Amino acid sequence: MTTTTLAVLVPLLPFLGAVAGLLLGRTAPGFARPLAVLPTLTSLVLAALVAGRQGGGAAVDSATELTPTGSVPIELALHIDGFAALVAVLVGLVASCVQIYSTGYLRDDPRYPSYAALVSLFTSAMLLVVYSGDLMVLLVGWEVMGICSYFLVGHYWETPEARAASLKAFLVTKLGDVPFLIGLFALATDAGSFRITRILSTVAGGGLDHPTVIALLLLAGVAGKSAQFPLHTWLPDAMAGPTPVSALIHAATMVAAGVYFIARLLPVFEASQAAMVVMAVMAAVTMAGSALAALAQDDIKRVLAYSTIGQLGYMTGALAVGDRGAAVFHLLSHGAFKALLFLAAGVIIHAAGTNSLAAMSRMGHLRDRVPDAYWTMTVALLALAAIPPFSGFFSKEAVLGVAEHVVTGHTEHAPAAAGWIVLVAGLLTAVLTAAYAARLWLLAFRGRGAEAPDHGRQPLTMTVVLWVLAVPSLALGGFAFRLLPDWFDGRDLGPTLTTSVLGTGLALAGGIVTYAAWRHTAARAARFPLGAVAAHPEGDAARVEAEAIASHEPAYGDIAQAPDPADPGRLLLGPLHRHAAAGFHLDAVYAALFVRPVQAGASLVRFLDREVVETYVRGAGALPRWLGAAVRRAQTGNVQTYVSALLAGTVVLAVAVVLVATGA
Repeated sequence: MTTTTLAVLVPLLPFLGAVAGLLLGRTAPGFARPLAVLPTLTSLVLAALVAGRQGGGAAVDSATELTPTGSVPIELALHIDGFAALVAVLVGLVASCVQIYSTGYLRDDPRYPSYAALVSLFTSAMLLVVYSGDLMVLLVGWEVMGICSYFLVGHYWETPEARAASLKAFLVTKLGDVPFLIGLFALATDAGSFRITRILSTVAGGGLDHPTVIALLLLAGVAGKSAQFPLHTWLPDAMAGPTPVSALIHAATMVAAGVYFIARLLPVFEASQAAMVVMAVMAAVTMAGSALAALAQDDIKRVLAYSTIGQLGYMTGALAVGDRGAAVFHLLSHGAFKALLFLAAGVIIHAAGTNSLAAMSRMGHLRDRVPDAYWTMTVALLALAAIPPFSGFFSKEAVLGVAEHVVTGHTEHAPAAAGWIVLVAGLLTAVLTAAYAARLWLLAFRGRGAEAPDHGRQPLTMTVVLWVLAVPSLALGGFAFRLLPDWFDGRDLGPTLTTSVLGTGLALAGGIVTYAAWRHTAARAARFPLGAVAAHPEGDAARVEAEAIASHEPAYGDIAQAPDPADPGRLLLGPLHRHAAAGFHLDAVYAALFVRPVQAGASLVRFLDREVVETYVRGAGALPRWLGAAVRRAQTGNVQTYVSALLAGTVVLAVAVVLVATGA
C-alpha cells in the first residue's frame, strides 16, 4: 500500500466509524464501543506507518482537482512533511486514549453512542486539517471541528452551564472564522491557488501584495480557534463538557489546529514584520494573563483550561520569533502531558462522584483513594512546570532559547522587539506556571476539605490510559530535541544554558513560594477555625478573609461541604485575586462593548417594526376598510333614498354653478 493510500485512510477510518456509530447507536448500542475504539486505533497505527515512511525526508505530495471553479482551483491534496506526520501521530494517540478512557468514564451514560461518534468525527476533522495540502479542504476540517465542539461541550445539555458554554464556544470561534475566511480568499487571490506548496512558493518569490492584511486576518481566526487573547474566553467555560472531551480539545484537536496552521504557513506571517510583532504581543498577553487567572481558579478543570491557553501562548510565541520547530515541539510535548492532566482530573472527579466539575478547595483525602491519578498527575504537573528531566522542560526551553537567539541577534527571522516580548513574558509565565501547578497539586492531593463519598475503584480502562500517557510526559523531551530537527527545519532544539538556568530557577522559585504560602495559610486556618474567626480579636483582616472563604459558592457535584481555607492563591495574588478569578472581567467588557449594543439595536429594530412599520401597515389596511364600510352603508337598496340623494346632488351642483357664474 502506498504512503498516499495510507494517508487517505488515516482521516477516513474515524469518519466511517463516526457514520456507523451514528447509524447503529440506537438500533445496536453494543457496537458503539468497538466502532469508537477500533477505527481510531487503526488510524493511529496507519499514522505511525505514514510517519515511519516519511521519516523526516521529502514531503509527500499528491493532489487531484476536486471541482472546476473557473478561477482558483480547489484540489483534494495531501502535503505530509515531518510536522504533519508527527502531529497526526499525536492526534491518533490522544484520540485513541480518549476513546478507551471514555468507555469507562461514560459507561452508564445513555448518550454514549452519539458522544463516541462525535469524538471520532472530531478526530477525523483534525486529521484532515493536519494532512490537507489545500486550504479549502483544510477549512472543511476546521469548521467540522467547530460544530463537533458545540455538540460535545453541550453533551450535558440538561444543565444551563453546558448549554451556555457550547453556544459561547461556537459563537466566539465563528467570530474569528469570518476574518479567517476573508484572509484565505485574499491569500489565494494573491497566490493564484489554494495549494499550500504553491502559496509558499509565491511567498518565497515575493508575490504577496498585501502580506500584513492577510496575516492579520488569518491571525484573527487562529486566535479564536486556539483560544488566544482576545478570543480566548470560550475555553474555560467549555469545561462544562465531559472531561475526556476537554482532554481531546486541549491536547490534540481544535486549539492545536490554529498553532499548526501558522506553522504550516509561517512564511506568510514572516513576510510582515508588523504581523510578527502583533503575534508576539498576543502571545505575551495570553501567556501572562492566563497564568494569573489559573492561579486564582478553584475548579480543577478551569485551572487546566487557563493552563492550556498559556501553553498555547508559548507555541504562538515561538512562531512569533520565527521558529515553527520549537512551536510544534512544544505542541507535541504539551499534547501528551495535558491529555494526562485532564484524564487524571477526570479520575479525581469520577472518584469524588461529581458530574463534570470539581472545586479543589473541597477536595480532601484523595491521594490514597486515587493513587494512579496521584502519581501520573504529579508527573504531568512537573512536565507542565518545566522541571527537568520531564518533557515540558525541553520543549519550553526550545521556545525560550529561540527567543534568546532573536534578542542576541543570532537569527533574523523575526524582529528583535518580538524576541524581547516573548522572552520576558515566557520567563514571567514560567514562575506563574510552576506556582499554579504546585497549588493544584497541594489542594487536590494534600487539601483539607471534607472527604467525598467513596465511589469505589476506577475502571481499568481509565487508569491504564494514565500510565500510557505518563511515558511520553516523562521521557519524550529527553530524546525528542535530538531527533526532531531532522523531521523539522534542521534547527537546533536543545536547551541553552542561559534560559535553562533562568527558566528552571524561576520555576523552582514559583513552586517553593507557593508551598510556603500554602503552609502559612494552612497554619493560619488551623489557628482560626471559620466558626471562631468572627469573634477572634486579631482584627478585621482575618475576619474578612474567613468570611470570603466561608461564602465561597458551591461547586458542581457533591464534593465536600466545607472548603479548604488553605488556598495559597489568595495570599500570592492579594487584591488581584478577585479580578484574576473572574478572568479579568473580559466577558463583562465584551458584554458592555458588543452584547449590550447589539441587544439595544435589536430592541430598537423591534420597536420600529412594531410601532412604526406595523402601524403603517395596519393604517394602510384600515383606510380602505373604512371607505368600504362607508360605501356599504350608502347602498341601502331603497329607491326613494337614491332619488333623494340624486336631487340633493343636483341642487348642490346648480347652486355651485350659480355661485361660480355670479363670481365671474
